[in-house]
Amino acid sequence: MHGGAWWGLVRERPQARPQFTRAMLRRIWSYARPYMGMTIGMLALITLISVIELLPPLLARDLIDHALPNRDIPRLNLLAIGMIIIPLVSALVTTGQRWLNSRIGEGIIYDLRREMFIHMQNMSLRFFTSTKTGELMSRFTNDVLGAQNAITGTLVSVITNIITLISTLVIMLSIEWHLTLAALLVLPLFYLPTRKAGRLLGDLSRQAMELNSKMNGIMNETLNVSGALLVKIFGRQRYEGHRFADSAEAVRDIGIRRALVGRWFFMAIGLVSSIGSAVLFWLGGYLVISGAMTVGTIIAFISYLARLYQPLAGLASIQVDLIQSLVSFERVFEYLDLPIEIQDKPDAVSLDRVDGEVRIEHISFSYRALQGTAAQTEETDRKNGEIQSLNGQEAELTDAQHPISVSRHWALEDVSFIVKPGQLAALVGPSGAGKTTISYLLPRLYDPQSGAIRLDGYDVRDLSQATLARHIGLVTQETYLFHDTVRANLLYARADATQEELEQACRAAHIHDIIMTMPEQYDTVVGERGYRLSGGEKQRVALARVILKNPSVLMLDEATSSLDSESEAFIQEALDKLLVGRTSIVIAHRLSTILAANIILVLDQGKIVEQGNHETLMAQNGLYTRLYETQFRGMARGRAMAQQSQNS
Repeated sequence: MHGGAWWGLVRERPQARPQFTRAMLRRIWSYARPYMGMTIGMLALITLISVIELLPPLLARDLIDHALPNRDIPRLNLLAIGMIIIPLVSALVTTGQRWLNSRIGEGIIYDLRREMFIHMQNMSLRFFTSTKTGELMSRFTNDVLGAQNAITGTLVSVITNIITLISTLVIMLSIEWHLTLAALLVLPLFYLPTRKAGRLLGDLSRQAMELNSKMNGIMNETLNVSGALLVKIFGRQRYEGHRFADSAEAVRDIGIRRALVGRWFFMAIGLVSSIGSAVLFWLGGYLVISGAMTVGTIIAFISYLARLYQPLAGLASIQVDLIQSLVSFERVFEYLDLPIEIQDKPDAVSLDRVDGEVRIEHISFSYRALQGTAAQTEETDRKNGEIQSLNGQEAELTDAQHPISVSRHWALEDVSFIVKPGQLAALVGPSGAGKTTISYLLPRLYDPQSGAIRLDGYDVRDLSQATLARHIGLVTQETYLFHDTVRANLLYARADATQEELEQACRAAHIHDIIMTMPEQYDTVVGERGYRLSGGEKQRVALARVILKNPSVLMLDEATSSLDSESEAFIQEALDKLLVGRTSIVIAHRLSTILAANIILVLDQGKIVEQGNHETLMAQNGLYTRLYETQFRGMARGRAMAQQSQNS
């Protein structure tokens, strides 16, 4: 499945009912299989607990029928000691069973989260531009816990109830089979409330998870540095408070509905148990009065009755529990089953050395098309019209998601050019022309629908992604740093770099001296997204990181317009050093880069409309000339004035 085909798989389905199939059962069981040894041990302990808990009613029966009538003090002493030992042993065995259960449960949570995280890391950039982070986090937390409960909660409950039911029936039948049959007469009534409650709770569980995801999405968007800053700048605290309150209110209301449905369900089960108990009380009392049964026997039976009806009620409600757990598994599997768009071929080539020749051959690329055919494009557009975003609103392609105008289908159309090893290519053009898209295609963050991108003659689709990551560096206009130390952010480029290499890279980026003035120097935490650093400092750390990586091919968005003149000067000097001796494709924002470029590529509406050097393009008097006149002539005048002042 290519491109956006997976997109339609992740959508809200409030009316969909979970399908409890044999294939899903096998898949769920596969997560419990690695813990088979511990599971068998847990089942053995559950059986032992069930047997131990059968003993107290027998002790009470012996007390009433033998020890008290016969005034047998030694027997009374033994029975009293037994009443102490049995609960103690039961508690110890239960502790062991709970320990095994928690080991299994936490292990399954770990396995699910690890598998899901690795799968998400391999998803294409398209997935992350179309998915809310809060929704993704909800799958890792609430849904994984719900799925784990299906095995360690529901499954264990089923086994425990079955063992308890069988053992209790065996001993009740051995004592008085007439009363046992009478107690079982109400058995069919246990299943009457189950079907309706199961359907209701299943639907409510899915809705609750979706509403929780929406609430998590709001929190994720507004409770980070960028979101909080935006809210404060526009004074929207009250609006966001109301928006969150509305979402939290919906979560509250669905929780109340779930609680009420569950309460009515268990009330119905309790009523059935009461009817069975009343029948047994009357029949047992009649048999005692008529002399057909001892008082101790009826007391023991009454004690066992709770152990009989409790597992029956549990088994009757198993459909409800399974449906709720199945919803969680479905939501986890929904993400695990998303196909990975960008994958290595089985025979993918790994290169230890790259010269850096880049060939772009007739590539066409759309953020919306599957494979560029009319039928596929129509199908994708149809699906996009159906898809709801993860906060319940209609999903739309926006400029924030993709760096092109949504009014244009093709981001790039029949684009071709060559950059030879060591050359500098400058990409210029109006906003939305497709410049950033080119920077995404070379490191294979996306695959084009047609054409080929070649590195040293190899189609990048034939190279391993590790090779591309090792030999291609990409510095985006928006600098991203982890909430970690300066050292950790730098080592992200090369984990084995020495302290000396870190310092060399930072000196080249003109950031070392600043780092040395920080409280913990290289071990200073930079804050969320690096917000403890200034804009210039963040960009210099990012440049030091790519210098440390030392790629053969560099893709660079060199925007520095938002920086002060001193920071810009330092960064431009670092950039000049960084571009030397390597193939560079730069989205150019300053005149010196354009004038130094071996080839200038002028893009407009996803096409290369002009290419050549500065003099050639100026002579054509086309789009480049207009861009130069509107954007770069002021820079040229400033540069000339600076040179004159230096000469004077």
